[in-house]
Amino acid sequence: MSLLVLKFGGTSVADVERIRNAAAHVKREVDAGHACAVVVSAMAGQTNQLVTWVEDAWGFKLNNGNQVSAMYDAREYDAVVASGEQVTSGLLAIVLQSIGVKARSWQGWQIPMTTDGAHRAARITGVAVDMLKAHMMGGEVAVVAGFQGIGPENRISTLGRGGSDTSAVALAAALDADRCDIYTDVDGVYTTDPRIVPKAHRLDRISYEEMLEMASQGAKVLQTRSVELAMQRGVRVLVRSSFEPPHLNGAKAAEACGTLVCHEDEIVEQNVVSGIAYARDEAKVTLLKIADKPGVAAQVFCPLADANINVDMIVQNVSEDGFTDLTFTVQSADFDRAIEVLKKSREAIGYADLRGSSDIAKVSAIGVGMRSHAGVASQMFSALAEKGINIEAISTSEIKISVLIDAAYAELAVRTLHSLFGLDSR
Repeated sequence: MSLLVLKFGGTSVADVERIRNAAAHVKREVDAGHACAVVVSAMAGQTNQLVTWVEDAWGFKLNNGNQVSAMYDAREYDAVVASGEQVTSGLLAIVLQSIGVKARSWQGWQIPMTTDGAHRAARITGVAVDMLKAHMMGGEVAVVAGFQGIGPENRISTLGRGGSDTSAVALAAALDADRCDIYTDVDGVYTTDPRIVPKAHRLDRISYEEMLEMASQGAKVLQTRSVELAMQRGVRVLVRSSFEPPHLNGAKAAEACGTLVCHEDEIVEQNVVSGIAYARDEAKVTLLKIADKPGVAAQVFCPLADANINVDMIVQNVSEDGFTDLTFTVQSADFDRAIEVLKKSREAIGYADLRGSSDIAKVSAIGVGMRSHAGVASQMFSALAEKGINIEAISTSEIKISVLIDAAYAELAVRTLHSLFGLDSR
C-alpha cells in the first residue's frame, strides 16, 4: 500500500460543490488502494475575511492613507484565522463520509504539528504522526487543517500565507509518503505565465532547485518554504489541477496531469533554461553618497533586518572620492516602512540623499543547465538591449540570472527571453 498526501488550496475548496469535487479526487486514490492524508486550506477569501474581522475588532485604522502596524495580540490573531481551515477540514470529512469513504478531521494541535513561537509566521519544529498513521493504516482518510500548528505555550500558531503547502510537505516527510500532490487551480508549472506568453507550456518535471528559484522569483504555484522543505527531505511533489476529471487513475496517469518536482537526476533531458519568472511586487531604494568604509553596509541593513524587512538585490557603485551609492530592492509592501527606517537611521548611515521607486519589475531566467553552459548572461543582456530594455540591477546564482527593469517593459522582457531560450516550442 502506497501512502499519499493530497493538498487542496483555497480555490479548490471554495464552496461545498468544489469540496465535493475534491472528495472525488480523494476517493479515486482510496479506491486505488492508497492510504491518504488530505491537507486543506480555508475556502477562497475566508482568511481575508477573518483578518478583516481581527482588524475591525482591534479598531485598525489608516494613518494618512497608509497602513500602520497593528499591535493586536498575534496569538489571538492566530486563533481566529486558523478557524478557516478547521471549517474546511470538517466539511471535507463530512462529504467523504457521505460518499462511503471513512474519514475524520484533524487540527494541527491534535496531530500534533509543533512550531516555534513566531505567531503569524511560525516555523514547523516537529510532526508526531504515530496516532495519525495508525488511523490511516486502518483505512481512514485523515483530513488535516493546513496552515496551523501548536506553539511552545500550547497556543494555536499559523505558518503565514500559503502555509498549507508547507503543512502538506511537512506531513508527507513525517509520514514518509510516496508523493505529495498539491491540487490547485492550474495544471502544473509552466515555462512562464501563459497569460503573457500564450506559447508557454507545462513542464513534465522540474528540479527542486529550479522550482525554489521560480517560487522565490515570482512564480506563485508553490510557497517557497514548502519547496525548501521538500528539497531537504526529498519529498516528491506533484503540482496538478483539482479541476481535471477526478476519474484519471494510476501513477502514470496522475503524473501526466501535472508537474513533478523532484531531484535533478530524475530528469532525463534538461534545457539550459527551464523557465522565465517575473515579479512586479518589488521596489527599489537608492542611498546616494554614503561613506565607502567598513561597517556602513551593516548600518544600512541591520535596521531593516530589525524591522523584519527582507532585502533582495543589492548593487554598490564603484567608490569615488571616498563615497559610493548603494541600491537594493525590497517587497513593495515593505517599501514605505523601509523608507521610514532609513530616514530614522540617516545620521548613523550618513547618506546625502534617499530615493525610491516602486515602478520596477524583476525578470529572471532559471535553469540547472546554466551550470554547464557558458554565455547565457551575454545572450540575455544582448536580447534585452535589442528591445531597448535598460537593466538597472543584476543578480545571479548558479542556476539563475535576474535583472531589474522598468515595470513598463516587464511583459516584453518575458516574451523576449522565453523565445530566446527556445521555450516557445516543446
